[in-house]
Amino acid sequence: MASKVAGISILSLLAAPVAMGETASAYDLCLLDKIKQSKGEETIKSIRAQCELDAVTSTVPADPEIEEPEELQESLVDKRLESERENAFEPFSLVAHRVNYILPFTYSDRVNKRAYADTKYGDELRKEEAEFQISFKVPMNYDDLLFDGDGLFFGMTLKSFWQVYTGAASRPFRETNYRPELFYYTPTDWKPLDGSTWLGFGIEHESNGQRQELSRSWNRVYANLTFAKDNFAVSLQPLWRIPEDEKTSPNDPKGDDNPDIEDYMGHFELSSAYKWNGYEFTFLGRQNFQTHKGFAELGVSFPIWGKLQGYAQYSTGYGKSLIDYDHNQQRIGVGIAINGVL
Repeated sequence: MASKVAGISILSLLAAPVAMGETASAYDLCLLDKIKQSKGEETIKSIRAQCELDAVTSTVPADPEIEEPEELQESLVDKRLESERENAFEPFSLVAHRVNYILPFTYSDRVNKRAYADTKYGDELRKEEAEFQISFKVPMNYDDLLFDGDGLFFGMTLKSFWQVYTGAASRPFRETNYRPELFYYTPTDWKPLDGSTWLGFGIEHESNGQRQELSRSWNRVYANLTFAKDNFAVSLQPLWRIPEDEKTSPNDPKGDDNPDIEDYMGHFELSSAYKWNGYEFTFLGRQNFQTHKGFAELGVSFPIWGKLQGYAQYSTGYGKSLIDYDHNQQRIGVGIAINGVL
């Protein structure tokens, strides 16, 4: 005769309905296991309840024949933007905008002594100098403005050129460029090649804060289209210079300091970044197709310790700095960077 639990046979237990969509064999095994562990005090109702609970909390193995929908892999730009949004409003943190770097040693093949001919140290300028850049941005909105994930930012970039090896001229700061800007960006639904895209608009000012004969400045508005996939990103930024009045005299402080700057700096910037095996390669280019004058900059960074990265930079063309906007030169520098693009 079949064994009994609380006066009910095992056969009657096996005849109970299957719980929560579980297969009959799994439910039967649960009942048999509970019966073997029973001391004869449990009721059939309590045993069924235990097996039904096991059925609810158990993990059903995935059917290998059912394919899960493939998720698009996030690019390194997506991950950087997510990290920035998480930390942007921390009270003791700054969000990097462009690359922050220090190049203790740079070398130029042609120093722009012509621009400093009327200064005390014009003849003392050396081809070797130090260069550094500080760049950060501050979010202006906590929540989305118009679209999911969009943002309004204030950015500030300072780039300095320091004649630290010119002891005879008391090691002056030859040039510092100040570049404040206000810009907006938003992700778009356009995903060519399964990548991600962003659209942006901004207005910026750039000047060197020098006295009149050395003063250089311009204001511009721009649009920006960025594409990113995996460990690659490329950005096209066409720009339009805001016109300024002509100078009435060479010493007029209100006139245009450099009316021909677009002939050398062009009407767009093209930048890209690629990360491979810990190395990050960057490119920045400008071109005026009418005058055939432009600028190209290549950079490479690699991790050395913590957040510090080794950084090397090579540039050629016009406009490495504002004072050199009409001066053609090649420069190379080595140092460290605190952040990259990706």
